[in-house]
Amino acid sequence: MSATVLATNFISVREPRSAIRPIGTSKAWCHVLERAARVAATDVTTCLQGESGTGKEVIARFIHASSPRGHGPFIAINCAALPDQLVESELFGFERGAFTSAQQSKAGQIELARGGVLFLDEITELTPSAQAKLLRVLQEREFQRLGGTRLVRADVRVVAATNRDLHEAVAAGTFRADLYYRVNVFDIRIPPLRDRDDDVILLAESFLEDIARARDGRRFTLTPLATGALRAYH
Repeated sequence: MSATVLATNFISVREPRSAIRPIGTSKAWCHVLERAARVAATDVTTCLQGESGTGKEVIARFIHASSPRGHGPFIAINCAALPDQLVESELFGFERGAFTSAQQSKAGQIELARGGVLFLDEITELTPSAQAKLLRVLQEREFQRLGGTRLVRADVRVVAATNRDLHEAVAAGTFRADLYYRVNVFDIRIPPLRDRDDDVILLAESFLEDIARARDGRRFTLTPLATGALRAYH
């Protein structure tokens, strides 16, 4: 039985068949999936917190696929990868002439995510100005493009993620307290793989299946030595 099939049997909340359950059978991971499935049925803003590489975007996509917005777009933005001067134009779009190189109007990612989910990875990296504008999106469900005067309706669900402690970011003054309460309506803590021992081999076997498909079906298996090494690795 494949790792993917095994993983589908360990969640107590039903989701649409289009939602592919992320691999994992550990108690900690099943708790994450149960919370994700529960919040997916709503339109509540959700915050995923966990170390880098724990699968925050995997869970965000699971929430999207399991939700009534599952047929809409899923737009992912890594806030840490955007230069400060481009953050607002990328998120909110701009009108022609808003700045020197704006030769034509452009919709931002919030507009492009209309009817779906906007995933804001590393949300604590947003500039103070972008944080203030995002707060209005979450409060009033509307915004203006840069250089524009027309209000644009924001029909989008926001799923945010961070590898930092949000409480500490608020205390340090780098993240707005009012935005924190709007973003962290429903939070999901995602444990690192070192705390999910039972999932290590399932994931490894799934990756080997992917390799096999890419190599004309040639099969690969884990030796007992390899299995032990994976379980023991920190």
